[in-house]
Formats: sequence, C-alpha cells, structure tokens
Amino acid sequence: MRVENNPKIDTLINQLDLNDHISLFRQFFSRESSLYIEGDQELHYRYIKALDAIEFKAPPKVGDFTNIKFHLKKQGVLQFEQIFEIVKVVRYFRYFQNRELEGIIGEWMEKFIIEPKFLEVEKYFTHEGKFDENLDETLFNLGSRVKEHKANINESLKRLTSSQKLSPYLIDTQVHLINDEECLLVRGGFNHVLKGAMVGRSSSGGFYVSPDLILKTKEQIRYINEEREAIFYSYAKEFSSKLSELLPFINFIDKEFTKFDNYQARVLFAKSRDLQLIKSKKDSKIVLEGFIHPALHNAKPTSVNFSKNILMITGVNAGGKTMLLKSILSAAFMAKYIIPMKVNEHKSHIGGFKQVLAIIDDPQNVKNDISTFAGRMQEFSKIFECRDALVGVDEIELGTDSDEAAALFKVILDELILKGHKIVVTTHHKRLAALMADREDVELMAAIYDEKNRVPTYEFMHGIIGKSYAFETAQRYGISNKIVQEAKALYGDNSEKLNLLIERGSQLERELKQKHKKVDEKLDELETKERELKDERARVFDELEREKNMLKESYKTAIDEAKKAARAGDMKAIHRAMNEANKKLPLEKKEPQIAHVTEFKVGDNVKYHSKKGVIVAMKDKKEAIVEVDGMRVRVKTSQLKHTQIIKQKSTTDIKVNVQKRAGLKCDLHGMRAEEATEVLDKFISDALINGWDEVIVYHGIGTGKLSYAVKEFLKTHPRVKKFEDAPQHLGGFGAKVVTL
Repeated sequence: MRVENNPKIDTLINQLDLNDHISLFRQFFSRESSLYIEGDQELHYRYIKALDAIEFKAPPKVGDFTNIKFHLKKQGVLQFEQIFEIVKVVRYFRYFQNRELEGIIGEWMEKFIIEPKFLEVEKYFTHEGKFDENLDETLFNLGSRVKEHKANINESLKRLTSSQKLSPYLIDTQVHLINDEECLLVRGGFNHVLKGAMVGRSSSGGFYVSPDLILKTKEQIRYINEEREAIFYSYAKEFSSKLSELLPFINFIDKEFTKFDNYQARVLFAKSRDLQLIKSKKDSKIVLEGFIHPALHNAKPTSVNFSKNILMITGVNAGGKTMLLKSILSAAFMAKYIIPMKVNEHKSHIGGFKQVLAIIDDPQNVKNDISTFAGRMQEFSKIFECRDALVGVDEIELGTDSDEAAALFKVILDELILKGHKIVVTTHHKRLAALMADREDVELMAAIYDEKNRVPTYEFMHGIIGKSYAFETAQRYGISNKIVQEAKALYGDNSEKLNLLIERGSQLERELKQKHKKVDEKLDELETKERELKDERARVFDELEREKNMLKESYKTAIDEAKKAARAGDMKAIHRAMNEANKKLPLEKKEPQIAHVTEFKVGDNVKYHSKKGVIVAMKDKKEAIVEVDGMRVRVKTSQLKHTQIIKQKSTTDIKVNVQKRAGLKCDLHGMRAEEATEVLDKFISDALINGWDEVIVYHGIGTGKLSYAVKEFLKTHPRVKKFEDAPQHLGGFGAKVVTL
C-alpha cells in the first residue's frame, strides 16, 4: 500500500510541514513504494547502515512488475519494454555481485542465482534496452534494406529541393519528419509543380507535403517493417515462454529489489543532503540534540529532553512553541519510518510509537457546520480509541473559555496518560500549566523572550511557566503604542502580579521537588556504596583467611621436606631436597626499611626468629645473651624484636614474613679453637630454634687441635644427644654428625 493512499499519513505529513522533505525523499526511489518497510525494523536498519558504509551507483528507474507477472502467469506475451524492466533489475544485482562485497550486503547478493535460461533472454538487449538485431541474420539484413531505402528517400528529396521549378515554393531546404513521414515545407500553389500528400500545416502558414515519387519506396519499407515485426513477435513469444518458467525467480528479485530500493533511497538521500539515519528505539523516551526541522532555513538547532509523559510548552507568542511541537512529532515520525533527518545521531534518542497523532489545525469548517471547540472534542475522542501514541496538541485551550477548559483538559490529559499516550502540549493558559505542574511526569518548557530587545530568542528553558508577552508581541507586529498602553491599563496590575505569582510559585515548587529528588538519589547512592564496602570487606577477609591457610600449609610442607633432606645420606640428595624446600617456601615480601635504632636492656622480652625469650645479659649494644626455652643464645641485637610493641591491625592487608631456615652444616675450617666453639654454639642454637634434629660439623683433620675442641664442646652441650664421625663420602674423620 502506497503512503499516498493513506489519508491519515498524508494529513499528518501536511500538519507537520514535511511535504517538501518527503517529496524530495521520494525522488530517490527507483520505483514508487510505501514509506514504511514491512518486516523487522532492526534488521532493515542493519542493512541500511551497512549500505551507507559503501559507495555505489543508484539503480535505474524500474517499473512495477504487477502486470508483468500477471501476463507471465497467464502465459501471455510480453513486450520488449516489459522484458527489459526485468533485465534492468537483474543487471543491477549483478553489478553488486561483481563487487564481491563483504558483510551482510555481500551475503545478500550471493542469494541471487541467475538461471541460464534468463541469460539466453538477456543477451538480446543492449544497455539502452534496444533489441540487438545483429544477433539475428534475417533481422540484420532486413534492417540494412530499410536503411538503404531511407537513404534513397533522402536522396530523392534532396534532388527535389534543388529543382528550379520547386525552388520558388520552398520555405526551407530541410527534410522534415511529420507523423513518421518525410516531408518538404512549401508555400501555397505548390500543387502546380509538386504532386504529393499534405501531411500538416506549419505555424507560419506553410504546408508539409510528402511527395508521390517516394511513395513506392515507403511502401517497400512498410513491407519490410511488417516482416521485422513478425520476427520480433516470435522472439517476444519465445522470451515470454522462458520467463514464465522463471516466474518464482522473477517474484524473488521483484520482492528483493523493492526492499533494496527502500534501503538505497534512504542512503543516497541522506548523503546528498548531509542528513543522518536514525531508527526509533523500543521505549518512549525522546531526547533531541541538534535537530533542525526540514521546513526551516537557517534555524537554530532544537535540543530537548522529553523523558516524561507530558511536555507542556508555554511562553511568548511567535516564540517557536508550535515549531518545537512539530519538531518533536516530526523526529518521531521520521525515526519510525527511518527517513533521513538533520540531528545529532550520537546524542539523540527517539522512542518508538504505534502512531503519531497531531491536533494542530483549527477544525472549524463551514461545510460541516462545526465549531472550533466541538471539532477539538471530536479529535480528542478519536485519540481515546488509540493506545501508546505520541500526541501533539497545539494551543489546547483553543475555542473555549480558558478557565473552564483548564479543569476539563487537566482531566483529559490525565486519562490519556492512563491510555499509554505521550503528549506534547502548547498553551498560553497558566492555570492549566499550574494544575499540571504538580505531576511528577510533567515537564515544563518556556519560550524565552529578550525583554531588552523586545524579541523572542527561539530558545527554551526547562522547568518554568513562561509569559505570553501578548502586549509586546502586538506592538512588535504593528499595533500602536497607544492601544497597547490602554490595554495594559484595562488588564490591570493585579492580573499581571497574579500571573507572575503563578509562574514563580510553579517554578519554586518544581525546584523544591528537584532538590528532594536529588537528595533521595544521593541517599540511595550512599546506601549502595555502604553495601558495596561491606561486601568488599567480607571478600577481603575471606581472601586473607585463604592466604593464611595456604601459607601455613606451605610452611609445614617446607619443614617436612627439609627434615627429609637432613636425614639423607647423600650430599647431593640434601641439596636437592633443600632446593625443593626453598621452592615451596612462600617468597618473602621485602618491605622498605626505615632506618632507626632500637634500644635493648637486660630483662626485655624479645623475639628471636620465631621464638620468644628474655635478655639475661648484654655484651655491648650490638650483642645480647637471650634465654630461649631454657637455652642461652648469644645473638646480635639487630636480629631481635621487642614483643611488648602492639601492632595496629590492618583492615585491608595482612603481611606474613617467613624467615629462611638456618643451614644444616657448619664449616669451621681455618678457625682457632675459641672462635670455632663460639661459632658452633650459635650454629647449634639456631638449629634447635629452627627445629633441626640432626646437623653436620666440618672441622678437618690438620693438627687435631680443632677436632679436639669440637669434641669437648659437643660432650658438654646439654642439647647434644650424641655425635660421631661422618661417613667417608661426607668428610669422614674431618666431620661430625651431631644428633640434637
């Protein structure tokens, strides 16, 4: 169904001043089609955007296939012109196929499989749609004979124009073609010197005459053409028979070309006028940024956020209220039909509606004897029959007492909202605006007036009720200052003050609601953050517990591996086991150290590695003797930590430092006896603290003094259970294996 056959759509296009825009758009169609594309709009939009991304030539103008398909279905014979319409469509799709495009356009073009039978028909047509007679020998010969006869006719006519007898009667020496007859243009009295048939009269009073001497040649041409027409008919019959067999293919390309034509018309129209392609969304929100109504020239771009159910536009006369209403409805209409428009497509959002309805014009008509108000009521009653529509009402109070209308239209608008409608209203009636302003789903906009220069700015401000500035507008359009001043005096200051109070009261009420709304949003935001912090705290705590358990397990595994290494008899096995133990130990996190000096004294509770003890003696500030689990150990103070210091618990991180184990062997080679016993004492203390139950001490053989000192020390040490010479592969007499 074509849009022109839908009076409602035609009326809406006219009401919204879109006639010229739609007419220009239609010129880009290859053949007449509906504005609305049947089917999945999301899918159509994907194809349109994909086509918009490539450069391509416009399709040729193509006729409708309805009669063509009807004739083929009835086994009729098509004319060459009808056959060429099909050829044009196939050739255009082949043009796209040859480009080997990627994406959905390329996939689409691959669906067109051209049958060999069609190629047998297509080859007979030139690019201009003429039948190629060169492919048929008989037609070629007949055509050559026609050309020859026509050349003879021209020669005969040229000889006549050179005749001295005919020369006085000739108006010009050209050969004219009138009604497919070759003629000469002559004056009256020509019949004395020229025999022939008069074909027509010229505007200057001359006569177009076809001479008798070329009649015989014309007759021969006529016979030849009849023979050619018979051959053409036989070809048309043959072609029609083949195309009848290809009717499913013709139906397919006809349907696909109609769809493609809708796509390409939108793309090429948008490119030609620098317009944007935007599709309606699946909601009712309307946000326009940089929209320009196509009927306006050098207009200020419209920006409006219409997210609520009702937009009420007030303010100065001739300030652009009606055009803002038409712009909102036009944008929704064009987005519904994916018609290109001037808008910022990235910042705009246009919802989808089942219908776009407008109550704009004055319905009063002499023929139907109806008043303005009665006509408006009829239009509103029709809207109540619809649902989920975008409705625009210009000057809603038109045609009746505004005070009575305020209450009536307030209730009407409330009921329309319940029907799912979204409504744009322009009004000068502040009482109606004030009544509607207390609704949460009403957005107020006012046309701004430049009081200094006394002109409208054609800009709008959200959240206020605007003045009409009727007196200023009347004065601007030629009403004398005297009349305007008298009208102001008659209107009275009190009325003006009342209007100002209504406007200001409405503005303050809306500002208060906005502030309350912002506070509520802030509270919700804080509550959300509080919940997120609690969840994060619980998550971090769980994660730390897992890390601690993993560290404990790694710690235990490392100790077990190290003990196995100590019991091994082979040094290589010991080293391998130690390497495995080190790998299983968690990496020590090195924290940046702050240089400071810690003072220790006798009696301080300290921690040495993982053991706690008490300082029983101080050699100097650098060394101390600490009693740990009944043992006294000489250590450096830098290795001690006070245990009285209370560490602050971290709410986010728990750092675990694990000290590396002491070595399993002690090498005393080259030391004096006194020095060796001191080193051995510290080595055994460290081994006990770290949990080793077996170590090895290397002292060598030499003079035997160092070996003797080691034996004597081990005999007297309270924690040494036994000791013996090491196996030969571990040092023999030069080493002792000590059991703790």
